[in-house]
Amino acid sequence: MEVAGWLQAGFWGLLAGGALLLGAAIGVRYNVPQRFVAAIMAFGSGVLISALSFELMDEAVETGGFASTAAGFVVGACIYTGANWLLARKGARHRKRSTPPQGTDPKARGSGTAIAVGALLDGIPESIVIGLSLLGGQGVSMAMVAAVFLSNLPEGLSSAAGMKRAGHSTRYIVSVWAAIAVASSLAATAGFTLFHQFPPEMIAAITAVAAGGVLAMVVDTMIPEAFEETHDFAGLIVAAGFLAAFALSKLSP
Repeated sequence: MEVAGWLQAGFWGLLAGGALLLGAAIGVRYNVPQRFVAAIMAFGSGVLISALSFELMDEAVETGGFASTAAGFVVGACIYTGANWLLARKGARHRKRSTPPQGTDPKARGSGTAIAVGALLDGIPESIVIGLSLLGGQGVSMAMVAAVFLSNLPEGLSSAAGMKRAGHSTRYIVSVWAAIAVASSLAATAGFTLFHQFPPEMIAAITAVAAGGVLAMVVDTMIPEAFEETHDFAGLIVAAGFLAAFALSKLSP
């Protein structure tokens, strides 16, 4: 295992996770229209779905076969859904929203801790996948890095604005998202180093676990927010994101 490998994984994980901090800084400083944020989220959803389909699942099947890939995918979706359900009960249901829907129970508006843990739950599978993409020796999957970046930017923006409205200080908000960005870097590094020597079937299953978790995250948290604000244009924007990532995946060397 080359040192350069885990350094690359950490760098790309930090770059993708850094979008959370960038989004948080913008959300704290400026009053960005929620419809614009939702449009970015819809585009990021399409990018993620495309990256999952043509980067992760396809590669996992080629690496370890259909059985291990399918099993890992289902396990990942179940793990994320269960964890997200628990966090929703703790107040992180609307963590990607800058303004919770009208009539939302005040308890469900979310504590800073619940929102941060929720964001960590969203980001860990994505970051691990970035590290795993380096295992083939072909370099990082730029489609996956772009997908994670575009999904993290509106999440940091929306959530930071919501945390500011809830009374949290700017220092607290920036510190939380900076810590999550660092955790994303560590998760990407772990994705490369911990699984470097695993057999192909295990790598395929782990990749699929992360893919299942990411897809469940997109459906549970990103698409509902995108549709809520962009309405009839949500499908078109998601399709544009999907096509952009598909092109990046197929046309890149």
